[in-house]
Amino acid sequence: MNAIRWMFMLALTLSSFVQASDSALDRPPERSYDAVIESGYLNVGLYRDFPPYSYLENGEPAGVDVAIGKRIAEELGVAFRVHWITPDETLEDDLRNNVWKGHYLAKRRIADVMLRVPYDRRFAYMRDSTGEVVNDQVVMFGPYQQERWQIAHDADALDSVTTMAVFQYHPIGVEIDTLPDTYLSSAFGGALRDRTRHFRDVARAFEAMAEGRVHAVMGTRAEIDHQLGRHADRPFQAADNGFPGLVKQGWDVGMAVKHTHRELGHVIEEIIDRMVREGEVAELFARHGLRYSPPAYYDGILAPDEES
Repeated sequence: MNAIRWMFMLALTLSSFVQASDSALDRPPERSYDAVIESGYLNVGLYRDFPPYSYLENGEPAGVDVAIGKRIAEELGVAFRVHWITPDETLEDDLRNNVWKGHYLAKRRIADVMLRVPYDRRFAYMRDSTGEVVNDQVVMFGPYQQERWQIAHDADALDSVTTMAVFQYHPIGVEIDTLPDTYLSSAFGGALRDRTRHFRDVARAFEAMAEGRVHAVMGTRAEIDHQLGRHADRPFQAADNGFPGLVKQGWDVGMAVKHTHRELGHVIEEIIDRMVREGEVAELFARHGLRYSPPAYYDGILAPDEES
């Protein structure tokens, strides 16, 4: 009986050990600041197929966020590596899958730092229905750009965009399931819905404008600037209009790290702060043919000529 009991207890112990080991293997490795430096590389989380921010060009990572990630790694004295992010349903999902927990199919693969995260205090401290902070596993920091919405139009088909009312008569293209899609489909009592055309991305919307199927495209300013540069031979222009009824027409963009890696976040924050203040981020945007606005955090800090 004692032998049977001993064997049973041994089996339980081994089972628990295996389960604990499996659980440990499932967890992403802790990539603290010291671990990053010792490893000699920095995993930078960037959205896949998202020009002009991050994408592949001739098989190599390209885009302004790639350039910023490379500079951060260079300042840390380590190599730059891309952790490509495929967007999930929500930003909370992206943060969970790529910053603090890992996707259930690849839990050991997460980013050391993720770029293009909205820098918004209300979002950072947002609570769920039970009162728990939704994003308590991440730290959002380091605003480096203010993004905004923008329209481009075909000057041959539409002289100017003085008001959104023109899109009661002129077709406009948007990327499907984005805020511009929702806005144009529902604003002004749905008056623009019938003239709104949906595309897989902004690039395809511009292709449709080149073919005359739409007379304008709405997207982020950087996306619009990027496509205007790629269609420089066409009479496409950036519009100057605002967006009535759209509460947030501009927003700050920053970064995120796992909450246990605050030291790494502090070091990266110092690097990006210096890059913003000294105009290096603005230069990187200009190098990519993009207009740049510093985050609202720097309002009154940067001289007027440091904004472009």
